[in-house]
Amino acid sequence: MKFRPLHDRVVLERIAAEERTSGGIIIPDNAKEKPQQGKVVAVGPGGRDEAGKLVPLELKPGDRVLFGKWSGTEVKLDGVEYLIMKESDVMGVLTEAEARQKAA
Repeated sequence: MKFRPLHDRVVLERIAAEERTSGGIIIPDNAKEKPQQGKVVAVGPGGRDEAGKLVPLELKPGDRVLFGKWSGTEVKLDGVEYLIMKESDVMGVLTEAEARQKAA
């Protein structure tokens, strides 16, 4: 199933949290917090300004982003959990992660 968000909404897939702390302690499943990082899967065409002109979104599919702990609406499509939120709920794009992925 394909899903296309409307207006200024984006679809994110959560990126799994680390299984261990930096000190090497394994974190059990019931103590883990939901990750606040995600990968942009799809974006809408953009919002409208006061004059009615289309304002395109800055995010694009594949961007790795940070978002608030309680942001977005969780949906399940074809057995995969996604978050749908407005672009304004995204705090920023992680660029260091992109550079590390390209180098690997």
